[in-house]
Amino acid sequence: MLLAKIESCSVLGMEAAAVNVEVDISNGLPAFSIVGLPDTAIQESRERVRSGISNSEFEFPLKRITVNLAPADIRKEGPSFDLPIALGILSATKQLLSEKLSDYLFVGELSLSGKIRPVSGVLSMALCAKKQNKKGFIVPEGNASEAALVKELEIIPVSSLREVIDFFSGKKEITPVSGDIEKFFENNLYHELNFSDIKGQEHAKRALEIAAAGGHNVLMIGPPGSGKTMLAKRMPTIMPNMTFEEAIDVTKIYSIAGALQSKQSLIATRPFRAPHHTISTAGLVGGGQYPRPGEISLSHNGVLFLDEFPEFSKSALEVLRQPLEDGVVTISRALSTFTFPATFMLVTAMNPCRCGYLGDKVRECTCLPSHIRQYRGRISGPLINRIDIQIEVPRLTKNELVGVSIGESSEKIGKRVQEARERQQKNAKGTNITCNAQMSPRIIKKRCKLSDSAQNLLENAIDKLSLSGRAYDKVLKVSKTISDLAGKELIETEHLAEALQYRCLDNTTNYYCS
Repeated sequence: MLLAKIESCSVLGMEAAAVNVEVDISNGLPAFSIVGLPDTAIQESRERVRSGISNSEFEFPLKRITVNLAPADIRKEGPSFDLPIALGILSATKQLLSEKLSDYLFVGELSLSGKIRPVSGVLSMALCAKKQNKKGFIVPEGNASEAALVKELEIIPVSSLREVIDFFSGKKEITPVSGDIEKFFENNLYHELNFSDIKGQEHAKRALEIAAAGGHNVLMIGPPGSGKTMLAKRMPTIMPNMTFEEAIDVTKIYSIAGALQSKQSLIATRPFRAPHHTISTAGLVGGGQYPRPGEISLSHNGVLFLDEFPEFSKSALEVLRQPLEDGVVTISRALSTFTFPATFMLVTAMNPCRCGYLGDKVRECTCLPSHIRQYRGRISGPLINRIDIQIEVPRLTKNELVGVSIGESSEKIGKRVQEARERQQKNAKGTNITCNAQMSPRIIKKRCKLSDSAQNLLENAIDKLSLSGRAYDKVLKVSKTISDLAGKELIETEHLAEALQYRCLDNTTNYYCS
């Protein structure tokens, strides 16, 4: 009996768990079985491993081969176990003799020719290798720069099974991947889009500046062609730059989802995700037989833009409510529960009615009042309540269209946003709050101090707009952000009045924000 053990890992939700690949080769009729809760991709690795070993000019044993992926109660998935299984077979048959194998973790998909292809979730796996106190991590060449984000770990990039054998046999030296990751991060903080591209819409720009400063959710209502999508796409350009730790978190999510672009090792700018309105609930929130992050989690630390807001299915929209409140998405399955981060800014856009021209000064609306109510009714009241800022984005005038844009640049707006965020973080020192949108009712009561005139205005607004408890909190949060942008500690009447005008849907008797 010949026995070998190679160490690898498997991604479970956001983290990776260590997995021991045990290979036993015994006499008997030729057979190749894999046990330990493998999925279909791992079962199919038998043919890839067989061909990969043979085509790399090694001998595949015609004996009874049993591969155990331990611990057996953890579900394993994906082709990342191809390389450790192949190495286990070669080690058990004495074709690979090295005491250094136990110092490394191994992942990689084998092609039939023995080449090694990239796999998903390598960043989480590298963190697992470091946690296991391994000397190094053997990864596909295409994943090397991503794995190198983890410091104090030797990252060995390999392109073929033969190259791995030569490395451990001492026939070939492979230089570990290294680099100044922080410098790379700083050099990639660049946006192609800019707010200076947008003509007119000063009211909407101001609202988005407030939203970026306080991390508030936004709903834009206006006719087709008014610039709602253009405004939304430039939202990340005025938000504070991500910290290196935030960038690592976002990159980990994209790695697990297999959404990292070729040769992209680190996501340095805030994500902007804009799924089509036909997306399924699972595609939006995440899920599947083996749960993967959805668009909500891919927007973590960035912007989730939902255009044609009422056109999304009701079930898809309603799942937004929990992550908007909690900042996480929890997906439960029979054997386990997975939690993915989902701290994002929701930016939505919709037409005022089905035809899109209610309240337009150029084209006449053709919708009946019942049609307008039905169209608006696709978005539930509780979901609308969770959107802090609701604004009108009207059609541009002729002068605005043909005139030369002299709007402020993203850099100038972003500087004010950054100063406001710093003021918020200073006031929230000792808590995990990073912006005003995250304030709890207790903190709102402590930090949102109003002047006497502002207090009177708020009491009148509660009666006139029939503000719910949640809408009341939203108004105070937005007011506080406006006062932060103005450099004031106390919420004055003008700050509260501006915040109240961003609640145009609270008065349900109006079909349009006018």
